[in-house]
Amino acid sequence: MATKSLVPLSGSERMAIPDARPVDEVDDAQQIDITLILKRREEIPKSLVEGSDTVSGTQLAERYGANPDDIDLICRTAQDRGLTVVKADQASRRVEIAGPLGRLRTVVDPGRLTWVKSTDPITGKATEHRQREGTLRILPEWKGIVSAVLGFDDRPQARPHVHRGDAGSEGISYSPAELGRLYQFPPGTDGTGRTIALVELGGGFDQENLMSYFADLGVPTRPSVTAVGVGHGQNAPDGRPDGDDGEVQLDIEVAGALAPGAQQIVYFGENNDKGFVDAVSAAVYADPPPTALSISWGKPEDAWSPQARDAMDAVFADAAALGVTVCVAAGDHGASDGVPDGRPHPDFPATSPHALACGGTRLEADPRTGAIDSETVWNDGQGWASGGGYSTAFEQPSWQAAAGNSDGVTGWRGIPDVAGDADGDTGYEVRIDGEDTALGGTSAVAPLWAALVARLSESKNRPLGLMQPQLYAGITPGGSVPGFRDITEGDIGDYGAAPGWDACTGLGVPVGAELVSRV
Repeated sequence: MATKSLVPLSGSERMAIPDARPVDEVDDAQQIDITLILKRREEIPKSLVEGSDTVSGTQLAERYGANPDDIDLICRTAQDRGLTVVKADQASRRVEIAGPLGRLRTVVDPGRLTWVKSTDPITGKATEHRQREGTLRILPEWKGIVSAVLGFDDRPQARPHVHRGDAGSEGISYSPAELGRLYQFPPGTDGTGRTIALVELGGGFDQENLMSYFADLGVPTRPSVTAVGVGHGQNAPDGRPDGDDGEVQLDIEVAGALAPGAQQIVYFGENNDKGFVDAVSAAVYADPPPTALSISWGKPEDAWSPQARDAMDAVFADAAALGVTVCVAAGDHGASDGVPDGRPHPDFPATSPHALACGGTRLEADPRTGAIDSETVWNDGQGWASGGGYSTAFEQPSWQAAAGNSDGVTGWRGIPDVAGDADGDTGYEVRIDGEDTALGGTSAVAPLWAALVARLSESKNRPLGLMQPQLYAGITPGGSVPGFRDITEGDIGDYGAAPGWDACTGLGVPVGAELVSRV
């Protein structure tokens, strides 16, 4: 039974999934792992997050991590109630505890917890999972210390943003290296000495497939790729090229072909809010931290609880302070993000102001000559289009205020920031589970930008962190920005392309050689 004196945890409100089918109540004997996010001992300065200075992992933990006394209180209280403390980390401010649901209810009460079956309306994938509704309640002595509790509800929290072209169409395709030349990645660089982290929430890879792909592509240096399981997540290829393997191997092959000298570390987490935050945290707080982090998974911003959004955004803020550039796919279903209610829904985690949101284009070019015939906003008119729009959870960051927009929206974070080729019909030539194919989606744009970040970092011989203050510097409404080729044709439904920044392709696509002087 739950302790009667428990108090509500602000921001933990959760809605039921529409059309989810109840299966059974979750028994109090069910073993569950939960992650508690603790408050910072001191707020992290905006100047550190947005500036060029960085801190070490030790400095971050000691100054802006959790207070050790708070960690001790949480751990002691949990252990006194017969719960197991799995992990406690000062830098990431996370305490993971485990035990039977009945005991967990004595410290955090999720209310009614049920097993349900739900089907993703975009992917069609059916899943059985736990679901809760309403607000969590925590011990009163934890109030003001615990800012989020993740893990009771383990519904799928993200979907891959990968696009397969129309089977009957005669599309154009490019090797990642060809796209690197078309986007003028800085010459004389290959990411040597840099690390690219990737977060995956399903699927997997095998080294033989990757090495054969890179060998056939003629990549002079075989990229180093290491898998890391986080929690119950693991590298688990299922041999289905049209499944999550496609997402994983697309990410690795794009990043590896464009920055073969960089080390890749692939973090596999479970597809729920706890698993997603845990996997991102494992990547960001690694010692040493990566140069860039690529995330190609997301869901509509309002499909997240406020506490989970804030927890993820706080990790991204720490990433910036550590010098990590977080590149996130902006979504593949236009302004609606696939929600059929007639309203715009931007994708998270792309809407975090501490992430570089990556939108999509349709690119028609001759890779042999470098001649670009056209590049427009990606929208095939059949529901597949670049994600974009305006957050309803995050205010407009100061560095974006001067960009303006033609949509009449003020005061809210706009996405994307940048763009790249994403249409599956002008896709990336990759090899998935031994099968050669062409794939697109903003899933491909995030690792493309992560590879570009690694090569820019190599050129500058320093980490780049949050790049937007530099990328947006000097921008005016309707004005183009050095280092980018402006995309001015096309739309994503509610929003259309225009000169300057827009909610379809952001600042535009990269001219990599020019960006060296801007970051």
